Amino acid sequence: MRLTVNIDHIATLREARGGVEPDPVTAAQICELAGAEGIVCHLREDRRHINDRDLRLLRETIKTKLDLEMAATEEIIRIAVETLPELVTLVPEKRQELTTEGGLDVHGHRHFLRDAVRELQKHDIAVSLFVDPVQEQIEASREIGANKIELHTGEYANARNEHDAAELLTTLKTAAEFAVSLGLGVNAGHGLNYVNIKPFRIIQQVEEVSIGHALISRAVFVGLDRAVREMVALVH
Repeated sequence: MRLTVNIDHIATLREARGGVEPDPVTAAQICELAGAEGIVCHLREDRRHINDRDLRLLRETIKTKLDLEMAATEEIIRIAVETLPELVTLVPEKRQELTTEGGLDVHGHRHFLRDAVRELQKHDIAVSLFVDPVQEQIEASREIGANKIELHTGEYANARNEHDAAELLTTLKTAAEFAVSLGLGVNAGHGLNYVNIKPFRIIQQVEEVSIGHALISRAVFVGLDRAVREMVALVH
């Protein structure tokens, strides 16, 4: 299992004052030097944190892998094609939400999403779909030609007790096994932290975890380099 670091909240902190610090591009470099094996950023339609300048500089400077989270809109697809990240993760997006609230309805929008997947892959960009651990959505992801899925781990991360967490972990493991049986790669993310990542490691089918908020929160107290190194050790 590999760690990719979502740097969106570095940009969130910058935008709180409307200035230039802290710089998410510098943060990405620190994360890579500390052992992160990929950088994740979400270019939202409203540009509430990561902006076009960030994305351009990240593409120029990242040495590991750039995973661009995005909605499947015409504008953002065009930017992705111009930027050429190694991976695009298509996610649902609502302007009012504080963070991504759930997985894509791939089954219900498979014809529209198939066109987006094909356009991105035409430019040698691998495509992952952010989905809930539901067989119907995983099957639809394979049907429209995605390279990977990213399992939404938010419900597991927010479990109220150990019993619920264990049941949800089993659901995620079953979903990961099913995805692999269909030939899909499997990533995971949303709400994972320094505590719940430990039992999560039993899901050997998960290739990468994307962690942002918990890691950046930890960095406030111990520094970004140490926060990343601690998480790398846990993930490995």
